[in-house]
Amino acid sequence: MPSRRAWRRVALAGVALGAVLLFAVLATLNAGGYQYGASDQAFYIPAVRHHLDPQLFLRDWPMLSAQDRLNLFTPALALTSRATGLSLPVLFFLAHVVGLVLLFGAIAAIGRTLYRSWWTVAAFALAMTLRHRVVQTGVNTLESYMHPRMIAFAVGAAAVAVFLRGAAWPAILLTAAAAVIHPTTGVWFCLLLGVAAFVCDRRARRPLACAAGGLIVAVAAWLAWNGVPRGLFARMDDTWLSALAAKTYLFPDAWDLWAWALMAAIPILVCVVYRARAGAGVVVPQERGLVGGTLALLVVLVAALPFIALRSAVVVRLQVPRVLWMMELLATAYAVWWLVERPSPAGRPTTVSGGRLAVVAMLALFAVTRGAYVTFVEHAGRPAVRLDLAADEWRDAMDWLATTPASVHVLADPGHAWKYGSSVRVAAGRDVFQEDSKDAAFAVYSRDTALRVIERTRAIGDFQQLTAARARELAAKYDLDYVVTEQPLDLPVAYRNRRFAVYSLTARPPASTSR
Repeated sequence: MPSRRAWRRVALAGVALGAVLLFAVLATLNAGGYQYGASDQAFYIPAVRHHLDPQLFLRDWPMLSAQDRLNLFTPALALTSRATGLSLPVLFFLAHVVGLVLLFGAIAAIGRTLYRSWWTVAAFALAMTLRHRVVQTGVNTLESYMHPRMIAFAVGAAAVAVFLRGAAWPAILLTAAAAVIHPTTGVWFCLLLGVAAFVCDRRARRPLACAAGGLIVAVAAWLAWNGVPRGLFARMDDTWLSALAAKTYLFPDAWDLWAWALMAAIPILVCVVYRARAGAGVVVPQERGLVGGTLALLVVLVAALPFIALRSAVVVRLQVPRVLWMMELLATAYAVWWLVERPSPAGRPTTVSGGRLAVVAMLALFAVTRGAYVTFVEHAGRPAVRLDLAADEWRDAMDWLATTPASVHVLADPGHAWKYGSSVRVAAGRDVFQEDSKDAAFAVYSRDTALRVIERTRAIGDFQQLTAARARELAAKYDLDYVVTEQPLDLPVAYRNRRFAVYSLTARPPASTSR
């Protein structure tokens, strides 16, 4: 017969598994479900596919590689797919789940260090399921698809938990791992915990200073050996900026006053609650360093503003406002403590009273109702979890294009990714003339890409007014093979379904009949 201790371990394992599952479900619902091929996966899926088959995206790879060249995550996923035989939809979903599990573990570990009750830990986890945009940045706290920055954030949060327990160097190593997964997320965790360790541990100051100096020398040597990449330290001119007109999150100097007020509220909350915790005698030794690291991130953001205002290409690319995401992690943890565990006005010991337990219940109710509304009302008709692309007419047309040679170049509505749910690069694995939402994002990495986006936007004009003659002109200039559209055109039909027609822009005869 199993001992009582063994039964207790089984029960605790069951509770932990249930908590992880509940967190994952609530986080997924509040993000609007899980969808393969959505949003930023318009870059990650083609990048992984190119690493699997270098013959794919030969035309578009110069643009895609501007983002991919410092990215180790996409070749690692390609290597994993090749080694395991897992399809990309399965692999991306598993990576998404791993990110959620890591995030929950980090939240629980941070909570057990900062709080006195598991109820407060539960409140912290519930608060972290409430997906939202971080101030006016381009970052959401959760995504409805696999994004490496979510995994990097979870690893960074785990590093915070390790640091709070007194292991500074292992925590810094974890932030380095986060930087490998997603550089512009992990680097800010490196700064956060590097400063935190410098503040808390006198013995670590010299090694940290030497490590920082060594890193600077290594980067300088690499730039000297390989040559400074063209445009790295350039100033973005008006032409370049016109391609980024919709990317307002890159330029905090132009944000509204309310965004600045929210930015200021985060460090103020951290400082006020830290003082309250110090007064209550519940501060752990490493907290002072973590608060110092949080304020250092604020200093970096303020210091970057003049360079962003001058439109320095390298500073804009770093997306410095993302530091607010790391700052918000500690602010959320502190806000939960204030709501649930702060001492009573009479100075009685910190406990989770019945009234404050109601806060936990209200958070749970809000997370459930909000998640249900976002998934089943805002996105009504869309499955809560979709492991592959939707089986619709667009997917059908893309499946046909996927059977064509890898060199095929496709013309489609520039807004096709958000109109139809996936891009040509994702769904068909073929080069596409223009994909507005993602191609404009690539423009931040290269002025040449910005010029490409501007030129092609002007060339295509209003896609709904596209004529056969204009399609042939574009085909002659840009070496296009097919145009896929809902509009009838006087061109040879290569493939047709109930909604879309794929027209041939070459002299070849139609490749198939309708389905």
